[in-house]
Amino acid sequence: MTDRGPSLAHAPGLVDEPVPHGHLGLAGGTALYIAAVLGTGVLVLPALAAAVAGPGSILAVAALALISIPLASTFAALSRRHPDAGGVATFTRRAFGPTAARVIGYWFFFGTPIGAPIAALMTARYIVAVVGGDALTATLIAIGLMVIPVIVTAFGVRFAGWLQLVLSAALVGVLVFVLAAAAPHSDPSNLQPLLPHGWEGVGLAMSLYIWAFAGWEAVAGIGGEFRNPRRDIPRATALALLIVSAAYLAIQTVTVLVLGSTASTSQVPLLDLVVVSTGKGGGIIVAVIAAIVVTGVFNAYLAAFSKLGAAMGRDGDLPRWFGRGAENGGVARRGLLLSAIVMAAYSVVVLASGDLQPFILIHTSIAAAVYAVGVASALVLLPRWSLGWWMALLSCVFAAGLLVLAGWHLIAPIALALVAVLVGLIARTRRVRAARSRRVRAARS
Repeated sequence: MTDRGPSLAHAPGLVDEPVPHGHLGLAGGTALYIAAVLGTGVLVLPALAAAVAGPGSILAVAALALISIPLASTFAALSRRHPDAGGVATFTRRAFGPTAARVIGYWFFFGTPIGAPIAALMTARYIVAVVGGDALTATLIAIGLMVIPVIVTAFGVRFAGWLQLVLSAALVGVLVFVLAAAAPHSDPSNLQPLLPHGWEGVGLAMSLYIWAFAGWEAVAGIGGEFRNPRRDIPRATALALLIVSAAYLAIQTVTVLVLGSTASTSQVPLLDLVVVSTGKGGGIIVAVIAAIVVTGVFNAYLAAFSKLGAAMGRDGDLPRWFGRGAENGGVARRGLLLSAIVMAAYSVVVLASGDLQPFILIHTSIAAAVYAVGVASALVLLPRWSLGWWMALLSCVFAAGLLVLAGWHLIAPIALALVAVLVGLIARTRRVRAARSRRVRAARS
């Protein structure tokens, strides 16, 4: 590994020059964006947010939807100008240099995969609630749900993108059906008291819901897979933002209005909504939702993870062996292999614990840190005083607020940042020693 990485003048995707692009169109790209953001949050977050904020959880979702507008716009502007497999790491390298890029890469590549076993276990619990089984059954199902998307992603982003178009369409369709069926059972009295745990509860609900709205930074790494990044990335972002915000706000509102105080104690809130509206026979619908959600999320994230691993190998932040597939349109199978290993390591810890909330907060703290550095890089890279630059400035303010909400959970990204810096120092020391040895041999000869 090297500390400098390749020069900006010759690194793929790091200069504003024509580069080959992939095969994703507007529909496939929008589907991947929706899957990356409208993911497993719909399965348990409505209940977790209701537990800490009551009806105030609706305000938390609305606030994050508004915050997502400048955040999504900023990453769309960056991806449009610099479509590269490195995603946020590439933006940061251009703006702040190789050390900051390595930190971002480590946050994303070695930190956010903790979300994989969380998502899989969320889904497995829904399936077990429908078909029956114990904790061991849920664990085995969760493992299966993680293995299958790895195999799918090995066929490349193009295949994952077309599959994702079908999965995202099915997910949105089924969610609309569930919400429409449950909404007539709403009770406005469930909105009182609005803030049973005060504004502090709303803040905690926002911290939890960062899990749901995180993803704009993840899909930045597949910007080069669009056939026409400059045209389609902004459009895909706008469409996905509209659909995702409406979906999360609707599901949280209906959960509170229909389930009331029982929402806070539910492990499977969507299942409860279906039972209220269609009876127990509708439980199979929720199992289908859960399977669609987790498959779609893993397809989107594994595509981004594998590409980032390859880009880190290309740029010297991982061994060069992992660099194959970093080029636009390439299949980063070596990066995917390392992603699967990291995901498996986290799975041992999460599946053994079974308590999801602390791991969700660790994940969201890492996402908040990635957001903060990513939008800060936009202030350097985007044309000053342009609309994108103003969106980045607003995003910096919001990102600072998300960091405050993360609190002591920021210890996770801080620890990963220290590891990244240490790796850089070791690499630099090795280079100095190698250069010294070459000089000594040259002097002796």
